[in-house]
Amino acid sequence: MSDQPKKKMVKEVKVDLDKCIGCRACEVACSGFHASPKYSSFNPARSRIRVVQDLVNDVYVPLRAAEYTPAECTGRQTFKIHGKQYSECNFCPASCPSRDLFKEPDSGLPLKCDMCEEEETPLCVQVCRPGALTYEVREEERAEEEPALGEVEVGLKSLLHKHGAQKVLDTIARLQND
Repeated sequence: MSDQPKKKMVKEVKVDLDKCIGCRACEVACSGFHASPKYSSFNPARSRIRVVQDLVNDVYVPLRAAEYTPAECTGRQTFKIHGKQYSECNFCPASCPSRDLFKEPDSGLPLKCDMCEEEETPLCVQVCRPGALTYEVREEERAEEEPALGEVEVGLKSLLHKHGAQKVLDTIARLQND
């Protein structure tokens, strides 16, 4: 076994708030990419990126959907930007029980950004004409970590937490018989 640390490719979408004009093209492109079949519909409520807006102060913050969290956070920090108070929730990328942001509108299942895994560059970056979103791939040293849950596992975990194992199993059995 080697003593050298393992290297991991880290993919990141960086945001330059000074360049974001709040056009929401990133939301539309993401929702189309994740439609089934692909590009058959455009519904920003299904997007894995959302632009939080304060139109009065002309502030736009693109947020990408992060991990699902089964409980509300306890952090209640506030941020003051251009004289307006914002809660920590305004800028939180997690899907959680306290709000509907980053949840599939029909099923309520949590959404998570997958960096448009089939594409070389995420679509949100490709369509961002002002250049507020940029894509970076870099190599980092990482310790061994648990494999990330896939989309199906995250959805099932959410359903189990919300409805319980027996109801989920009963529903699966019923759907298989249909």
